[in-house]
Amino acid sequence: MKSISSLILSSILFLIHFSLTHAAGGKWQLLQQSVGISAMHMQLLRNDSVVMFDRTDFGKSNLPLPNGECVRNDCTAHSAEYDVKTNTVRPLSLLTDVWCSSGAVAPNGRLIQTGGNGDGERNVRVFEPCTGCDWKEFENALGARRWYATDHILPNGRQIIIGGRREFNYEFYPKTGSSSKVYSLPFLVQTDDAGEENNLYPFVFLNVDGNLFIFANNRAILFDYAKNNVVKTYPQIPGGDPRCYPSTGSAVLLPLKNLAAPSVEAEVLVCGGAPKGSFVKANQGTFVEALNTCARININNPKPQWVMETMPQARVMGDMLLLPDGTVLLINGASSGTAGWEIGRNPVLNPVVYRPDNALGSRFEQQNPTTIPRMYHSTAILLRDGRVLVGGSNPHDKYEFTNVLFPTELRLEAFSPDYLDAKYNNLRPQIVAPISQAKINYGKKLSIQFSVNGNLATKSVSVSMVAPSFNTHSFSMNQRLLVLEAENVKKVETTAYQVQVTTPASGNLAPSGYYLLYVVHQKIPSAAIWVQIL
Repeated sequence: MKSISSLILSSILFLIHFSLTHAAGGKWQLLQQSVGISAMHMQLLRNDSVVMFDRTDFGKSNLPLPNGECVRNDCTAHSAEYDVKTNTVRPLSLLTDVWCSSGAVAPNGRLIQTGGNGDGERNVRVFEPCTGCDWKEFENALGARRWYATDHILPNGRQIIIGGRREFNYEFYPKTGSSSKVYSLPFLVQTDDAGEENNLYPFVFLNVDGNLFIFANNRAILFDYAKNNVVKTYPQIPGGDPRCYPSTGSAVLLPLKNLAAPSVEAEVLVCGGAPKGSFVKANQGTFVEALNTCARININNPKPQWVMETMPQARVMGDMLLLPDGTVLLINGASSGTAGWEIGRNPVLNPVVYRPDNALGSRFEQQNPTTIPRMYHSTAILLRDGRVLVGGSNPHDKYEFTNVLFPTELRLEAFSPDYLDAKYNNLRPQIVAPISQAKINYGKKLSIQFSVNGNLATKSVSVSMVAPSFNTHSFSMNQRLLVLEAENVKKVETTAYQVQVTTPASGNLAPSGYYLLYVVHQKIPSAAIWVQIL
């Protein structure tokens, strides 16, 4: 009987940890019991691999380097390439510390990672998405130490790197003769709270006019980076509580629509964070409840004002992702404390979907919970098939698996939003042409062929272009979603259709590079194809 009981218990545990858990608000799947490292940073690349890394001074990881390779007497990896299709992990080599760094994907599809800590704080590392490739490192390629900085791709394809700990400035990469220096940004001095900072990893978005919206602490500016000039100063968020690291909230530029209009509307949504003083109190053992509000603003309005909304629960250290159906997913985090070593409490296990087109007061929809706390140093990114990859969580200064409140987390999960439910299979488009990796140009007509098994509602077809983001510390750098309105939808075969759209007009709307392109029918997205806009 004892062996049978043990077998039953093992079966139950297997079902709990390895099966799909499903409810009206999406479903969760455990993909890997251990990827060997804690995924502090994540980036999806054009070959459907995900590069993830933590830091090189955590101590030894659970992922050995191949062929007995060692870096400074450490024979374990602190970076890995996850193959989405095969659900496998390959170790990668890092030479210097990438802890709390930043990055973005260049127009050619290479991941450009910038900065870190200690010996890596001024270095740049490049990862080419190709078979068997590994990191290439360039020493002292940056003009200032970039630790807790934010990157964004610009319309000309270069990267801007903004801020970092005690770095109230910005610079560009790659360097050119005319832009090789570091430029002062007083706004970062003005938003620096003594003893807390609250302006690290600023939220940065490229506005449709080519300027940058930069949010730090509790307020924002519109910034002309080429002239080093503040174009507009936005009001402080009502209440004045901080939203940036370590009082870590998150933010997105909401989907850009009506791209052919004379003036394209751009709205930013900032959610969560922690009341002012929470970081100091948490380090003293008092864990203040996080903020339960979001603030939304039309950044091109002549008189912009923040509109406040209330989330279903308080959240700090949460991630915000743009989904291909035009909604926003809030995921990961805690409901008290702040970012930092050992000072987050009460994990928030339920994701929330935010529907920006719904009426005020009816935009949030709570989702099915995970069973895995995702606290400080968690990550989440959108995959080509519409799932969300979730990893990381390590609130410790090394790997800690026992006798701690929230152990170092090596498990990798996928969250499937409700649009992936099988009940929508008859509505779900499947892209037939162009094939993935297609090259497209600015301001041109683009025809996309797709199939649908059920009846097609021609007036409910659109196309989404999503820029894959670099995710770390609750912010997805370079994240962007453009809705391409259907200009003509026609039937070409029994279950085959064609939709014509116009591609974005310029790099101000969509910086050059690789995007995920989805066909959306009645709010149900297809799997995406990769396109490169040039």
